[in-house]
Amino acid sequence: MELTRVRTLQIIGFLLLLAAITQAIYTALYMSKADVPRQLLWGTEALLFVLMAAFAGSALAQAKEQHLALSAITAAAVLNVVQVGVGLTMFGPFSEAAREVEGLAPAARSVVAFSFMVYNAAKVLLALALIMLGWAKLAAGSKILGTASVLVGLVAMVSNAASMAAGRNVFGELPLAGGSGVVATVLLALCLLTMYGSASSED
Repeated sequence: MELTRVRTLQIIGFLLLLAAITQAIYTALYMSKADVPRQLLWGTEALLFVLMAAFAGSALAQAKEQHLALSAITAAAVLNVVQVGVGLTMFGPFSEAAREVEGLAPAARSVVAFSFMVYNAAKVLLALALIMLGWAKLAAGSKILGTASVLVGLVAMVSNAASMAAGRNVFGELPLAGGSGVVATVLLALCLLTMYGSASSED
């Protein structure tokens, strides 16, 4: 079975929306200091991004336009799999080792720092994709979604790039990079889901 280009983009949008929901749930549970089912949430997120990498790669091969946006989504999906994988497989063992051996604390911190570096890099790519699709929405006459996408995309790109360059504490307690990244992911999903409007039968 060969999926149409439009259907493939809609699937990517749906996967992005689900990923944003899992990130929002994790953040809400973490901030409320509730018990966070990391394996379930992060494992689900990893699966979503694995599928997203495949569908985005397929969309890129089919694309007649928006090659930069689709390549950015593909790369971001791969990076997110790496980031989630580090969190699931390395955070626990390194934290336990650091508690047992004091000299391993810097190594444990470096694993967390690497994970956040990859996280921010993926958000920069998703923000770039959002900006490109936002401009396309503006050109198509969708002023509200287009303007919101471009503005949020710029904030997410700059804030996550700053976190990569200056460290994840660059904004102090303000979760600007992560928060804007999640909003950008939602808007990117909406852009993809509505890219062709009612022309869902287009090849």
